[in-house]
Amino acid sequence: MTQENIFLFVPNLIGYARIILALLSFYLMPCCPWSASFCYMLSALLDAFDGHAARALNQSTRFGAMLDMLTDRCATMCLLVNLSLLYPAYTFLFQLSMCLDISSHWLHLHSSTVKGAASHKSIDLSGNPVLRIYYTNKVVLFFMCMGNELFFSLLYIIHHVQEPAEWLYWLLGLSGSVCLLKSAMSLLHLITASQNMVALDAAEREKARKTQ
Repeated sequence: MTQENIFLFVPNLIGYARIILALLSFYLMPCCPWSASFCYMLSALLDAFDGHAARALNQSTRFGAMLDMLTDRCATMCLLVNLSLLYPAYTFLFQLSMCLDISSHWLHLHSSTVKGAASHKSIDLSGNPVLRIYYTNKVVLFFMCMGNELFFSLLYIIHHVQEPAEWLYWLLGLSGSVCLLKSAMSLLHLITASQNMVALDAAEREKARKTQ
């Protein structure tokens, strides 16, 4: 029987396309704001399709989950680096957002993997009720993630528009509220994942003591 080539699974191919689009957007950011924004948002939008493809084709993998999360985190981080250059007075807030986003997702994914889940989205349903809704309700998850990306993208776009329309500021305020809510979710991720890791450490130490 021929071994499957996981690298060529459809969800992972979508993931590679997301990476190419993200890299292209980073390259275009200093000179071509509209093209850069289009590539960035298209890359973010494709995030909604790789998961559907993985479930529909029975091609869910740990590699795909890692690729998905790393693409999300790196793309947002690179955009925030650019925003720090455009809005230097808010650099600390962008740095804080990067630290919270990366640390919470990394620890959450690691604790989920240690507990045996294939993805950071496959949480224990007996766990935190807020995280349960966040990860099991696809509409909520999509709305939160896209709202967060839209807020940072709008900050980038508005900087390059001489006279932004009023509706852009309304949309910025709405997506900004989503961004704050998602930051609160990231903080909850960090706290919950830390508690999970400590519980695992305590269980392993207790098991080690009993075997001595």
